[in-house]
Order: sequence, then structure tokens, then C-alpha cells
Amino acid sequence: MLKVMFLCTANSCRSQMAEGFAKEIGKGVIEASSAGLMAAGVHPRAVAVMREAGIDISGQKSKEIDEDLMREMDVVITLCDNAEESCPWTPPAIRRIHWPIKDPVGTVGSDKTVMDEFRRARDEIREMVTRFIEDIKKR
Repeated sequence: MLKVMFLCTANSCRSQMAEGFAKEIGKGVIEASSAGLMAAGVHPRAVAVMREAGIDISGQKSKEIDEDLMREMDVVITLCDNAEESCPWTPPAIRRIHWPIKDPVGTVGSDKTVMDEFRRARDEIREMVTRFIEDIKKR
């Protein structure tokens, strides 16, 4: 089974959603985890929009990058430019992939506007995770 870690700045939203989708869509194919440059807690709006998609991430924990654990990964996927630029060095054997997903956390406006941004990020992440897992299954 392929070990995959999803990284973003705070491990509160994008990487949490990616971990949730990967665990569901990639059952038996990948072992997914997530981390951040800092741990800021799982964002309640991320939990809400994932629940809309039928996936419960409320039990997931926000974690900082554990470099020892990261060295055990086969693939590290960064979901924001900050994580891509600031992520600790990874050994050449670990494949690095970058998915630049716009962060919905800083969105201002009505509740609907903010939630629509979280849904946009969720849907982009679901599409990327699905494509990634389909590619793995083809190998």
C-alpha cells in the first residue's frame, strides 16, 4: 500500500479534506495522513462541507509535520504554495507533488459566500484525489 501525506500550512482545512477523501476513495490502495507547518485544529467549516459530501473528518486531528514520519512516505502532496516552499527537505526517493488549491479559510463575506469557497476547495480536492488514486490503480 502506498503511503501518502498531504501537507498545507495549518493542517486545518485543505490537507484534512484531502486526507478524508483519500481514506474513503483510496481504501486498500493508499494509507493517507496529513500534517501542516503548524497545527491549528480542524476547521469546523471543513468538517461541515465534508459531511455534505458524506465523509466525516470530525475525528481527525491537526498535526505538525513529523519529519521521521514524512521519511516513511512514498508520496508527499502539498496543497498550498506556503507548504510547498517551506516543507522540510524530503529524500529523493519520496515523490513530491504540488496541488495549488486556493485557501478558503481567509474568505470574507456572507456565510453563503464563505461556505461556497469551502465547497469549491472541497470539490477541487476531491477531483485531484480521485485522479491521483485512479492513476495509482492503473500501475
